Amino acid sequence: MELKDIKAIIDLMKKNSITEFELEEKDSKLRLKRGLNGSSPAVQSDDSFQMIPVPVTSPASPTAAAAAPVTVNSGEIDIKSPMIGTFYRSPSPESASYAEVGAEVNADTVVAIIEAMKVMNEIKAEVKGVITQILVENGKPVEFGQPMFKVRPT
Repeated sequence: MELKDIKAIIDLMKKNSITEFELEEKDSKLRLKRGLNGSSPAVQSDDSFQMIPVPVTSPASPTAAAAAPVTVNSGEIDIKSPMIGTFYRSPSPESASYAEVGAEVNADTVVAIIEAMKVMNEIKAEVKGVITQILVENGKPVEFGQPMFKVRPT
């Protein structure tokens, strides 16, 4: 994010009497809070701002790392969404789904597509196993890190 963008946000905060603002993008997070030293902005008479640093990890490959499966207590593994977008189970409405419950998958098996900003992103299982649950309906929005499938490892 550029400095001019931050200044524009600060101006909007002043004009609209907003005391706190937070913006999260792929590789960064910005939090602005009006007031100094954590004091209440209502008590403060000046228009000072505090930038609160928020640590953000930046893996070498954000898509691969974010989609990396995570083991849960039941022994099943979640395949999580690597981005915000719209979840599709097939490449087109007329096509068969990439994966169904009971389907065997391996690390390179495409299990879904997520559309983000008019770009179709293939999502791979990145784990070997059998799909036990599909957690998102076709055509519904998904959030970053949201579980989409459960896989029983083989």
